[in-house]
Amino acid sequence: MHVRALFRHPVKGFTPEARESLTVQDDGRVTGDRVLAFRFASATRPQRIDGLDYWPKSQGLALMDMPSLARLQLHFDADRQRLRIEQHGTLLVEDSLDEDGRRRIEDAVTAWVLEGPDARRLEAEDALPLRLVGDGRTSQFQDRPRGYVSLHGTGSVAAVDAASPAPVDDRRFRSNIVVDDVPPWAELDWTGHVTVGDVTFAVQNRIGRCAAVMANPDTGVRDARLLRLLTTEFQQPEPTLGILLLPVAAGGVIRVGDAVTVTAGDGVELPVD
Repeated sequence: MHVRALFRHPVKGFTPEARESLTVQDDGRVTGDRVLAFRFASATRPQRIDGLDYWPKSQGLALMDMPSLARLQLHFDADRQRLRIEQHGTLLVEDSLDEDGRRRIEDAVTAWVLEGPDARRLEAEDALPLRLVGDGRTSQFQDRPRGYVSLHGTGSVAAVDAASPAPVDDRRFRSNIVVDDVPPWAELDWTGHVTVGDVTFAVQNRIGRCAAVMANPDTGVRDARLLRLLTTEFQQPEPTLGILLLPVAAGGVIRVGDAVTVTAGDGVELPVD
């Protein structure tokens, strides 16, 4: 097994950036992943859960409720602290994360949403003005209070694609790590440890899926009833694809092409089929 692709999501709820390498922090989060978020005006402070700050998806722009966001492509320059947002090659906005730059980014994104099919989401009381929050460096806007690295196998996605009338690829499932040469659904049964390159992770849980996976990553249209498909075609009790990981001792750099091995708690390598 090898790493086929790596992704980070600089802005919570927006599209991913493909990367040749990712830095996994000791706390289990990916550097540059979910370091920014667009928050509704009513979301004045994060929730505090188990000593960790947590921003639920419902408090800001998220693909789960706004599939049209999939039409936008992002590039985040962490060194220069600049965010660029395009729609299929047409620039929407590019600016720095200083106070003035944030206002211009907020205004551009607000205008874009209000002109699109998901405008109703901004008509709710106290939704506007949108605020771009986060320091651009701290990974803090994951979907769960405890940050994780997410992983899925290409075999599982290929099985879903074969059963779906609409095209399905890895981008719909928004994982950090995509692994090749894994039989469909095999990763859901992994236990113990998963080693990617030089970083060893402990398997934490399976990933329950939300409506975000129904949005076509190119058109921003909900064209696949994947939640229903997962529970009917594949007889899952809850729609599930992929697993959550945490580093066992320390983080490190993982790269596309890295070998992936799975071992039980006693150190015995497990078969993948």
